[in-house]
Amino acid sequence: MLALSSAAAILFIAGAVTMHAATKISHADFGKMPDGTIIQIFTLTNAHGVEARIMNYGGTVVSLKTPDRTGAKGDVVLGFDSLEGYLAPEPYFGALIGRYGNRIGHAKFTLNGKEYTLPKNDGENTLHGGLRGFDKRVWTPRELRDGGLELTYLSKDGEEGFPGNLSVTVVYHLTDANELKIDYSATTDKDTVVNLTNHSYFNLKGAGLGDNLGHLMMLNADTFTPVDAGLIPTGELRPVDGTPFDFRKPTPIGSRIEQNDEQLKLGKGYDHNWVLNRKGTGLSLAARVEEPTTGRVMEVSTTEPGIQFYTGNFLDGTLKGKGGKVYGLRAAFCLETQHYPDSPNKPSFPSTVLKPGQTYRTTTVYKFLVNGRAFKMNPPPKKK
Repeated sequence: MLALSSAAAILFIAGAVTMHAATKISHADFGKMPDGTIIQIFTLTNAHGVEARIMNYGGTVVSLKTPDRTGAKGDVVLGFDSLEGYLAPEPYFGALIGRYGNRIGHAKFTLNGKEYTLPKNDGENTLHGGLRGFDKRVWTPRELRDGGLELTYLSKDGEEGFPGNLSVTVVYHLTDANELKIDYSATTDKDTVVNLTNHSYFNLKGAGLGDNLGHLMMLNADTFTPVDAGLIPTGELRPVDGTPFDFRKPTPIGSRIEQNDEQLKLGKGYDHNWVLNRKGTGLSLAARVEEPTTGRVMEVSTTEPGIQFYTGNFLDGTLKGKGGKVYGLRAAFCLETQHYPDSPNKPSFPSTVLKPGQTYRTTTVYKFLVNGRAFKMNPPPKKK
């Protein structure tokens, strides 16, 4: 069951062993909210110079610097240089998504015989938690003794139409094994639905350095969930075999994205949920992405049953990001580990119901290598 088998993590690793280790953590002011609330940004740096910057507005991963095949570090997530960029309308760059990631059809669902009505912020549907989802909330930060960052938020009963007081904790760790790990957990005092994820936009060439079409994508999935005109799953689990959705072998993202396919036309590219091949409740491989020019490789493992592969189809060049770079069509891709979209309205899909007394947990791991090998790390300093 979701409440007993799920927690979110983003993991960047240069070795096979996952472990916590002391990380240097510092913080600074990043700007002010319109009501005067000061937003802080936390910089996590490990012994090898890998760096993650996370702010407590939306729990957003603002930047992530990882090495290429030459050892040069580059920022591989899209975003902005200041808080103001995130306060303006923008497509969830790097944000924590909740209370329900992805779409809920017709902005309503029924739970225990009661219908709940949600805000419509995506045509007739609810997307990523509503008008003010978790991505637009100020989280309470706490620096942990082991160098981690903890963020907490209480989503009150009725917020954005969802039932129950939902207490959420998100913990980030960046270890000396080059892991950025994000653990999500949540409890409720009333039956509710929950589906948390991270919405980082990745470009393994570097943020703002071209499109994603040359990235080689592998998705460990034999089926996907086709959608209707509102991008709501029909309920079918369709085999990928013989379709442009077959990424079981590494394939350039752009090789079939313009094919005459009904599902590609509905999504204006890839914007679909893949049903992952998995056994048991532990971590299993979901995706592998390679960018040939830099040699960066990202492997995604998760405890979740699905992954939303989105190719930045609605980026249109109107947003200027870090360093003034323009984010054009397909300037990045997202791999959002998740339960399936519209699960509250699809009894055949894995349940997203969380009940009092249960704890929601989910784990996802993004593992970075170079050309399929763990990148070379600086040797530890010699003892005097």
